[in-house]
Amino acid sequence: MEDKTKDMTFKEMLQASFKSEDTEEWLDVHFTRPIGLAFALMWKKFGVHPNVITIIGIILGVIAGVFFYYNDIMYTWMAIVLMMFSNFCDSTDGQLARLTGQKTLVGRVLDGFSADVVFFVVYLALVFRLWPETIPGTDMQFGLWAFVLAAMAGLMGHSPQCLLSDYYRQIHLYFLKGKEGSELDDYASQRKIFEELPKSRWFARLFYYNYANYCKTQEKRTPRFQAMKKAMQEMREQGKEIDPKMREEFLAGSRPLMPFTNLLTFNMRAICLYISCLLGIPWLYLLIEIIVMNIMMIYMQRSHEKLCARMKDKYLTA
Repeated sequence: MEDKTKDMTFKEMLQASFKSEDTEEWLDVHFTRPIGLAFALMWKKFGVHPNVITIIGIILGVIAGVFFYYNDIMYTWMAIVLMMFSNFCDSTDGQLARLTGQKTLVGRVLDGFSADVVFFVVYLALVFRLWPETIPGTDMQFGLWAFVLAAMAGLMGHSPQCLLSDYYRQIHLYFLKGKEGSELDDYASQRKIFEELPKSRWFARLFYYNYANYCKTQEKRTPRFQAMKKAMQEMREQGKEIDPKMREEFLAGSRPLMPFTNLLTFNMRAICLYISCLLGIPWLYLLIEIIVMNIMMIYMQRSHEKLCARMKDKYLTA
């Protein structure tokens, strides 16, 4: 296993741990990543695997989610602190994996799964917290409406927002650094791995079955990118050269969308959650996810699809 940290300064290691300047958020660059790297170096001395850190992050995040149930300022602050440490773990595992050559597909999927688990607990806690409370401006209790709001925020907001953000980030990294610098996978290849695995390896089969379906969902939501990708593949199979200008033009169009991929993952979501719970109005967080963040996602998706259609028509049409 290659140790990439040897003879490097902290600043050099921090820079090496970034995926790219295009895909890193200001708050992560100046706050989360440096703290995460400090933890990564500590865990490295003890030989701890990145996946172990991911599991620790899940545990901290789940406890934080439970604490958001209590309409008490002390519990809320405890939840915020634990959620922040959970996020540090999320940063630490990725940085440690990249710096020590321990990147694995299982680790990447586990990393994404961790956020789903943590926020599922958060949504559940908010449902029970809001259930007996009165809907603002009425004399009705939230009751089942708390469940409806949380379900909409999670299934129609959080899930597609994170799914698309991750995909667009990997597409950008693919054009920026090539296949080796990205984690851009497709349904067909992952499904093939699943089908070739012996039935005795049931856990691996379950893993690749779910990951293939995850990729399939990403592909269904990005039809124009899939058309562009197919056209690129066909040109390469025919031995035709793709105009190198396409890469730079695509990156120029994709780069302004990268801030949205960050806003729609953790930081903005967490900050809105913290503020709304500190103010004692957690329902506001759910409405922000359903309305504000979905508007941002729709803009990001439409802009990216238009970009892909333009690139295909300009550079990949005979």
